[in-house]
Amino acid sequence: MDRYDEGAHPRQVAATPDGPPPAEDPPRPPEAAPEGAPEAAPGGASAAVPEHGPASGAPGTSAAPGRPAAGITALSLPYQIAAALALALVAVGALVHLGMVFLHVAPSNTLTKQHGRAVDEWIYPEFEQNWKLFAPNPLQQNIDVQVRVDLRTAEGGVRTTGWYDLSGLDGADIRHNLLPSHTQQNELRRAWDFYSSSHDNANRPSGLRGELSESYLRRIVARRVDRLSAEVREGTVERVQLRSSTTNVQPPPWSTEKVSDKPVYRVLPWWTLSAKDAGTGADA
Repeated sequence: MDRYDEGAHPRQVAATPDGPPPAEDPPRPPEAAPEGAPEAAPGGASAAVPEHGPASGAPGTSAAPGRPAAGITALSLPYQIAAALALALVAVGALVHLGMVFLHVAPSNTLTKQHGRAVDEWIYPEFEQNWKLFAPNPLQQNIDVQVRVDLRTAEGGVRTTGWYDLSGLDGADIRHNLLPSHTQQNELRRAWDFYSSSHDNANRPSGLRGELSESYLRRIVARRVDRLSAEVREGTVERVQLRSSTTNVQPPPWSTEKVSDKPVYRVLPWWTLSAKDAGTGADA
């Protein structure tokens, strides 16, 4: 009868006199280590793996690099301060500008009564607000300001030139110009509006405002005479005369509205320009 040898493996039994000893289990091949696992140390011991990953100079810390700094934080401290001050100045300037524009377009109030002059000095001429585009009846006319000149001839006589289109010259300066100046866009137009609103149909000024508008228009014309032609530029200007040509904007093809397409002229008296008008000194 079989018996177990004391202290032997349960599957290993002692040899019996009745037969050969039982065959032992074949040796099991070593299991393949998982991919990426550390190789076993000599003698069957496994290499010790740090609990928190590779060392980074301090126990238990990771060596993963941080994100690079961006924006203002990437600058040095002096530049950060300068950038912050610049942004603050821009923000303050924007708030002041919005406040001035609001006071300019708002109805009369205590602030505009006390500080109206400061508001006007901020707004004019570059930031002027105009509601004509949104009015119930927006401007539907083309107004050209034109000028002609009396020139002194070599024989001592006077010759009158044809009409030059001052508004057309301004339009030529603006066309294809991405950043036209306020002078090119509005100086002549506003001067003519100023004159028209401060003079009656007989061209009589309405008080001091009318006289100022005429003086302003004279100076603009005197500074533009040299642009008219070589004949005017090289000759001696005796007098100038202005007129406006007002033409209605024609309605679109689908409209049944009928308006006149004939220009209406307003002719001003002849003016004798002085050295003061031209900005070259006192009156001649």
